[in-house]
Amino acid sequence: MVMTARAPTFIKALARLFFILSYVSCAMADNVPPNVVTDLAPSGKLRAAINFGNPVLAQRDPATHAPRGVTAELARALAQRLGVPVEFVAFDAAGKVFEAAKAGAWDVAFLAIDPVRAADIDFTAPYVVIEGIYVVPSNSSLHKVEDVDRDGVRVAVGQGSAYDLYLTRSLERAKLIRAPSSSAAIEIFLKDRLEALAGVKQPLVAFAKTDANVRVMAGRFMAIEQAMGTPKGRGAGARYLRKFVEEMKSSGFVAKTLQASGQADAAVAPPSAVE
Repeated sequence: MVMTARAPTFIKALARLFFILSYVSCAMADNVPPNVVTDLAPSGKLRAAINFGNPVLAQRDPATHAPRGVTAELARALAQRLGVPVEFVAFDAAGKVFEAAKAGAWDVAFLAIDPVRAADIDFTAPYVVIEGIYVVPSNSSLHKVEDVDRDGVRVAVGQGSAYDLYLTRSLERAKLIRAPSSSAAIEIFLKDRLEALAGVKQPLVAFAKTDANVRVMAGRFMAIEQAMGTPKGRGAGARYLRKFVEEMKSSGFVAKTLQASGQADAAVAPPSAVE
């Protein structure tokens, strides 16, 4: 009777031990040093920030609502390497991802490289390069990117986005009108009849196709280098991430996942040297 009563507890403990050993063996099989696992998954799971505000990089599965796209697949692949489960931390804007880093809300994130963000985040080299473009009213007198930086021109942007940070530094005369997210910036652009809307090329091109009263301006105002990042102070983890991203690019993983998520027109970033 005593053995029978203790059996369930023993079985549960054995199952937990097997579970842990399977993770350890997986990590060992990929030769991931223990300090890398500790850096990138200090809680025993990889908390990956996913920005659904950028549909080039992240989408929700229409049936299951699970994250999909290149960022979700990179997070899953990294978690498998580390031998830990992945936990997705969802956001609707890149600026919110960055702010959440200060609260320790995630272990890895997928953000555009920017000097402001680099003060708190260690970035890899880019894995994807996308374009920042303008949309303007169809009858606008603005025709070239250079035309936007004029007195009286108001530009809608998603607050804290890579293009908000860039335009804050580069525009001298035009005024930025910040919205909580990229989608909200479209709403403000239309509602307040602003002179321009800045954002990522693919979603803005899709938006312009739905509204005959707007047009996409030729050219780009910036190249947006999307990278992986981890909070400062995780040196071993940051070094491993840099190598991981280069492998994912060279193996074709990034290109294949972009194509599988319907984003084949996004450019895979060129190779970069690592330590």
